[in-house]
Amino acid sequence: MKLKALVAAATSLIAIDVLAEQVTIASWGGSYQEAQSKALFEPAAAKTGIEVKQETYGGMSDIRLQVSSGKVTLDIVASGSGSAARAAAEGLLETLDYQVIDVSTFYPNLYTDHCVGGDVFSTVYAWNTDTYGENGPQSWMDFFDVEKFPGKRAYRGKVAGALEPALMADGVAPEDVYEMLDSEAGIERAIDKIRSLRPHIDVFWTSGAQHAQLMKDGEVDMTTGWNGRFDNAAKDGAKVMYGFKQALLDYDCFAIPKGAPNKDTAMRFLSEISKAEYQDDLPKYITYGPTNRAAYETGEIDAQTAASLPSSPANAAMQLPVSLEWYAKWETIAEEMYAEMLTE
Repeated sequence: MKLKALVAAATSLIAIDVLAEQVTIASWGGSYQEAQSKALFEPAAAKTGIEVKQETYGGMSDIRLQVSSGKVTLDIVASGSGSAARAAAEGLLETLDYQVIDVSTFYPNLYTDHCVGGDVFSTVYAWNTDTYGENGPQSWMDFFDVEKFPGKRAYRGKVAGALEPALMADGVAPEDVYEMLDSEAGIERAIDKIRSLRPHIDVFWTSGAQHAQLMKDGEVDMTTGWNGRFDNAAKDGAKVMYGFKQALLDYDCFAIPKGAPNKDTAMRFLSEISKAEYQDDLPKYITYGPTNRAAYETGEIDAQTAASLPSSPANAAMQLPVSLEWYAKWETIAEEMYAEMLTE
């Protein structure tokens, strides 16, 4: 009996250990999550032996529901930097342990106490080359100019990345955008500008997969969106080009929801996928820049590829870096104001 009891106890401990060595990761699907899976998740799982289950999710609103209900099922989530900043302020995210996760070779300002950068991307204006050839819009003012560039538009259906272009289109200098947005009056000015374009907006998109598909199908003549999605759409035959001038320079990051069932394993997995040996593979699948600058030194990213990435010095110099401080302070209020305009 004692032997059986010992065997049973050992079996239970093994089972608990096996269960501990898994993580559930949620991202946004489409070519973006496919790129993450091929470059980061699958190789890191093979290297560490940690079993990875992947899901798609609707963003931090899903995490808010899980945390508030006490039924957290996700261990790691991909997030926009601004949404992560706001979620952290609400107490929805675990504090990351940078004794475990090495960010010593990261670019500055691409990680926070609650979210570690996974890639650098740009919100750009893109156009259909069948409609405009190579001479599409070269600024947000052009994007909003329906006389110079007649045609159907698509625009962001959430506030993140929607207001800044509208103010630049309204004549606000990039360096003054966040100062202007630091009031409800400034936010309303941006929304009014989008409202003026609304008769020409056929779709308010809510995901990267959606805006990429719009361009593949030729449903709109121009849209806002994320540069890497458009590059992948072009590889699939979409007639699309885009510009970096006045684009919004931003980064995605990985966070651990408060109360994640496999928090410690998640922390170790984040440490693994933050290494240069994984990040240098990401541009093979989607043209987003690595947050770990050591990824540019491994030899995997050639000079031509580096020049097409948002975080290259030449491209970054033309763009407006997204302000996390503004999103932490204003996103909730701005989202409500924007949603009200969308339901008019």
